[in-house]
Parts: sequence; structure tokens; C-alpha cells
Amino acid sequence: MIKLEGVSKIYPGGIVALRKVDLEIAPKEFVTLVGPSGAGKSTLIKLIIREETPTEGKIYVGGKDISTFKPWELPYLRRRVGIVFQDFKLLREKTAYENVAFAMEMCGLPTSQIMEDVPNVLKIVGLLDKAHHFPHQLSGGEQQRIALARALIHRPDILIADEPTGNLDPINAWEIIQLLIKINELGTTLILATHNKEMVNLIKKRVVTIKEGQIVRDEEEGQYII
Repeated sequence: MIKLEGVSKIYPGGIVALRKVDLEIAPKEFVTLVGPSGAGKSTLIKLIIREETPTEGKIYVGGKDISTFKPWELPYLRRRVGIVFQDFKLLREKTAYENVAFAMEMCGLPTSQIMEDVPNVLKIVGLLDKAHHFPHQLSGGEQQRIALARALIHRPDILIADEPTGNLDPINAWEIIQLLIKINELGTTLILATHNKEMVNLIKKRVVTIKEGQIVRDEEEGQYII
């Protein structure tokens, strides 16, 4: 599903974010990325979603080398990879339904499909009853669920969650983690980047530890050990 071969990323000024990284993530796998701030986790995510390109090495998603993609090829990647951030990035003037529908509208999808798909994905995240609430009427956990629904609306093969619980209290954070596990069990490849040691150790999935731009540990049912 995802394969990195000898990937390095060096920013202007000689700042090394990643150094000779090799990583494979299989279809339907749940992988947690951990490591201290500045270790290279965010850079790795930006490379997978093609916000950045590697200084050297190759990155494959679904068998295609995305590091060579031209601008007109990027929609292929955007459909295959959904992403959720710590900041929910919801449109404040739109309801929960409208926030999710907007992602489909931007792709020019027909109204009939939007009316069918949006309620379905809101049901998956457990917020169909809040479809017509605005973000300020929702709790932080509910807002993150809407962000998840928006990321899922194109039925991506891969979902990347970058610190999705960073702004949540422990109860809401665990609910989001349980939802991510459910999404993974439905067949979506899941990549979770987090600093939350307790959550990582509870999940008991594969843990990839990044430190100073390199993978220093890769364990099945791993622990957050720095």
C-alpha cells in the first residue's frame, strides 16, 4: 500500500528532517508513528500526501511513485488518502452536514450522491443526529468526528490522523481512537501520528518510532518507548 525507499528530506539551510528512511505499510494495517517533536513525523506525513517531495528516494502509494507525480496527477492521490489534523479545520459558517458535503461539492459530485453519502458517513462516526449543528454547537470530540467524516467521504484507501487527539480531553481522545480502530477494521489502512504514550500503549498495534529523522524502532504490538 505504502512504501518508502531510501527517503531523505533536507530543507534549505541543510536542515535534515528525514535520512534514508525505508518503510512499508501493508493494506489494512494500523501503524502508529511516534517520536519526539522535530523527529520527522510531520515531514513523513507531508511526503506521503505529496505536500512535500523527497530530496532523494522514492515513495510509492498503491504501487505508483508519487514523488514523480505531475500536478494533474495529484487528484488520484487525494482520493486515495484522507487526512485528519489536530486542528479540526471545520468551516464555522457551515453545519456538520455542509462541512462534509463541501468536500464532495469541491470535486463536482452530483447532489444526489451527496445526499446519499453524507448521512451514511455521519452515521459511521455516530453524529447523524447532529447533522444540522454548527461547529460551535458541538464538543471538541464531536468536531473531530466531523473532521473524520469529511476525510472518509471519498472512501479513501488510507487515512492519516496527525495528532487527532491533541486538543481533546482523555475521554474524548479515547473515543476518537476507538473510532479510528473501527475505521481500520472496516478495511482502511490507518496511520496515526501521536505524542500520547498512554493511547499508543493501549492500542497494541504496530509502532514505528522516529528519532532525529530515522526509524529507530519498528515493532508489532509495540510500545511508546523513547
